[in-house]
Amino acid sequence: MNTEPRSLPKSHTIYTIAIIGFIYTMHLVLPMYSNSSFLSLFADETLLGYIYMAGAAVSIFAFLFAPSFIRRWGNYRIAMFLVMAQIAIFYGLITATSSTTIAILFILQSAIISLIGLTLDIFLEVYTDSAHVGTVRGMYTATLNASWIIAPLIGTMLIGNTNNFRNTYIAALAMLFPLLYLIYRNFPKFKDPNYMHLSPWQLVKHIGHNKNWVRLFTANTILQVFYAWMTVYSPIYLNKTMGFGWESIGIILTIMLLPFPLIQYPLGKLADKKYGEKEMMAMGFALMGLATIVLAFIKVPNIALWALVLFVTRVGAATAEVMMETYFFKTVSSRDSAALGIFRITRPVSYFIAPAITMIGLLFTTNQYMFIVIGVISLLALYPTLTIKDTN
Repeated sequence: MNTEPRSLPKSHTIYTIAIIGFIYTMHLVLPMYSNSSFLSLFADETLLGYIYMAGAAVSIFAFLFAPSFIRRWGNYRIAMFLVMAQIAIFYGLITATSSTTIAILFILQSAIISLIGLTLDIFLEVYTDSAHVGTVRGMYTATLNASWIIAPLIGTMLIGNTNNFRNTYIAALAMLFPLLYLIYRNFPKFKDPNYMHLSPWQLVKHIGHNKNWVRLFTANTILQVFYAWMTVYSPIYLNKTMGFGWESIGIILTIMLLPFPLIQYPLGKLADKKYGEKEMMAMGFALMGLATIVLAFIKVPNIALWALVLFVTRVGAATAEVMMETYFFKTVSSRDSAALGIFRITRPVSYFIAPAITMIGLLFTTNQYMFIVIGVISLLALYPTLTIKDTN
């Protein structure tokens, strides 16, 4: 499926990419769950939604044209440029005092974060052979998600009782320097595959001709909307409505995210050897949706109870996520950076959809019952999931 153009052994390179991915995700997650609370210091809920939507719009635009830049300049150069740009932006978020400047920098970093992830996908895809996609993707995803366990706990500890949210940006900035070094050290001679040349309109047609991809991308968009809504609004709900302090929220988030590093690697191996992806994908969405609905009926600030139910939602989400990753990367080649971009564009699209859902939903209900809305939307993913064709 893929060429092996490097001097480093393939397995060594895959592990190196996993380490790079871990550091990248640490920088992403350290401020992630407090971003909305930081922005809410100078923006009400409606303006907060517009900021996230603007970030999503810029990210979508960047994704549409990213394949052309990667094809022209190469994945390595683009990755180096993006990390250096992110260093400058995070420095700005730490030092800026103007609310307008902070909003603009936040919007820009939203796009750059997603694009860095795209370049890492290309590095990994080039080194992965078709017989081990599930195993490699399960390992890579589990490695990335290990940082989702560590980073929220560290981030909330850095915030503490002082509500100094900028501390999380300082920690995130520190992660970017080893990230830059590892990319520079390992991939200066990276040989790009022969990327497909498609305009944005041709790209849409290219994806649209594959019904299984359309269904998969629809399901992935729903999963990303779940993630986006939970990331933006659940920490605010836990803090302001339930009354949890940030250290308690850190404990809840850490327990909640445990399924990602624990179950995704073994599930990826199962998808390679025995079971079809769509059945496990469907089970994941069903569990995720039903458990999210249960959250609407928890009215007490009990750490154990919130952690348990949120943990169950992520068991479902982790299952659905790794099965979609495995399915997609079994059916795409490393030269198809356009399809990779569209697959990853679902994340910024979700950050456009989730605030819109919230603004509309709150016209008819309260924050508490938005959990039901998100749970029902999650269950809608069962249809596209169950109608895709298994790879096995």
